[in-house]
Amino acid sequence: MPRALLAALLILALALAPATASARQEAEAWATVNVCDTPKQPDAVGVRASMPGTPKGARLSMRFRMQYRAADGQWENVEGADSGWRVVGTARGVPVEYGWSFTFAKRSTPVTLRGVVKFRWRKGDTLPRQQEVATEAGHASKAGSDPAGYSAATCVL
Repeated sequence: MPRALLAALLILALALAPATASARQEAEAWATVNVCDTPKQPDAVGVRASMPGTPKGARLSMRFRMQYRAADGQWENVEGADSGWRVVGTARGVPVEYGWSFTFAKRSTPVTLRGVVKFRWRKGDTLPRQQEVATEAGHASKAGSDPAGYSAATCVL
């Protein structure tokens, strides 16, 4: 009986191994609004993002942009609200976080903003991967949230 149980557990472990390895390889990039017009940072919107640290040795870069919701519901780029490409590190097998903040002039009418982050993994002259995501709620960032732990998809200024 113990041999049969051991064999069944081994088969189960082998069946789950590819899914676990695949999940590890496919760590998700994310972005969140972690600052939205606070007393410490008035009229500012902060965006924090995380990207997988693979493939190892790749140069990791992020580009932060802001978008506003137009009257028709579409998202449009905010002119001049672009960080340009920022090299955020070298892939070492663990996710890398980085953030960027934008400050806006006061408006007479409220505007809904979101961040969009483009991620780039570069190995030498090759670009093995690029990805772009919009901000979403539910991501705990390691630094920069105001107030601590704040995470939202959008910010209304």
